[in-house]
Amino acid sequence: MLLTEIQYHPPAALFAELLRADGILLEAHEHYRKQTYRNRCLIRTAQGVQPLTVPVIDGNRAEKVSIAAIEIDYRQNWIHRHWRTLQTAYGNSPYFEYYADYLHDIYVSKPNLLFELNLQFLQLMLRCFRLTLPLHFTHEYLPTYSTQPYSEEFGLTSSQSIITDRRDWLTPKANAKAVETDSPAVHPLVRPYPQVFGPGFEPGLSVLDLLFSQGPAAGQFFL
Repeated sequence: MLLTEIQYHPPAALFAELLRADGILLEAHEHYRKQTYRNRCLIRTAQGVQPLTVPVIDGNRAEKVSIAAIEIDYRQNWIHRHWRTLQTAYGNSPYFEYYADYLHDIYVSKPNLLFELNLQFLQLMLRCFRLTLPLHFTHEYLPTYSTQPYSEEFGLTSSQSIITDRRDWLTPKANAKAVETDSPAVHPLVRPYPQVFGPGFEPGLSVLDLLFSQGPAAGQFFL
């Protein structure tokens, strides 16, 4: 069972991990954290790697609020900016038009909560990768996890129930640091694939970059 925070268009490496998992446990009781993939993703444009950030209400005080209660700030026209940026960056990619309507429908539905927005995108990506994993939510925030409280819920014996904690395993800061030090691969679970903009391969990007480039074959690039 893979334990992770819920992210906005997370890096492809997360889905490489999910291919090894028997289920997903989403952290639903942590406090929101700024400058993480919870409300941002990284894409590659003609100008280089660019973050897309979902604004939240009272962002300066948001870290005192539960992740499940964080509201999206629709006073800012961020949906238009994100969608135009995605169109500009990936409009000529092989599979953008194949997935565009599904993504756009979620954007224009304007979920009130960041958690709900991210959950809808996650469920869409699971369908795109044909992953039929059971999805569970934590009951409370725990720094470390024992398998016992969740064994019965997962239908597993205590010896079978293993929770792999991947909370904050992927962060924009770690990605930037690795790139600055010329790391050969930020997330070696994803092997290089042809990207729209080059030269060279840019690791650590949102799963959208891989999906728009490779479509149904995207899963073949997970190690």
